[in-house]
Amino acid sequence: MKRLLVLVLLLAAPAWGAGPPDRLYSDGKYDEAVKAGLAENDAQGFAAAARATLAEEVSLDQPCLDCLERAETYARQAIAADPKLPSAQIYLAVALGLKEHIVGPIVARLHNYPSQAKDALDAALAADPNSPWTMAALGGWNIAIVHHAGSDMADWFYGATIKQGLADFAASFKTAPDNIVIRYQYALSLSDYDVDRFHDRIEAALDLAANGKTGTAYERLIQKRAGDLLALLKSGDNDAYVARVRKYEGYP
Repeated sequence: MKRLLVLVLLLAAPAWGAGPPDRLYSDGKYDEAVKAGLAENDAQGFAAAARATLAEEVSLDQPCLDCLERAETYARQAIAADPKLPSAQIYLAVALGLKEHIVGPIVARLHNYPSQAKDALDAALAADPNSPWTMAALGGWNIAIVHHAGSDMADWFYGATIKQGLADFAASFKTAPDNIVIRYQYALSLSDYDVDRFHDRIEAALDLAANGKTGTAYERLIQKRAGDLLALLKSGDNDAYVARVRKYEGYP
């Protein structure tokens, strides 16, 4: 069986507030945001540290396994402090998904990353059923499982289908119609699955992401990447487009 994990890099930044870790995160000062979050020594602080670590890893030119392992540790600390904190569960799923792209499918399956990620997302959904971030993550998870395992095995072993993935994303759009990070992840998920089949949806999503409003350094990074992908998609150079998608998905 091929790779089973969804890349949910969009969820490196589902929310922020007014505390020091959040302000530092918004400005792209990720190392400082991590220190500030850890200093709070509670569930919210550990979650903030995980978010900043993930955002920094996604921003790098090359994948960083050590960064992802730190993010996973912070997310698990947040969950231990508050199992019902949705963001902590989401960050755990993000870290596991990105780690799988580096360590490969065999190691990921040995450590049961796919099921751990799904359990974390289910916990996040139970804690906040209306979260657009969780719905988008579940949408990406379904699409990735089908792509890498095949439709029959994905359904049999994980209950994952393309129909459900598209429905999950559609639900997230209703709650957050102008969110550029969710649209970007939608484009990545469909691009990884079938660029030709979903070309028009991908282009529309990238166009929205490339031209929407931003509020954080992370969103500005995502907007630039969306613009780069949109230009490649319109150029008709499918090989270059797919290669860039894989780079932005965190493959070595």
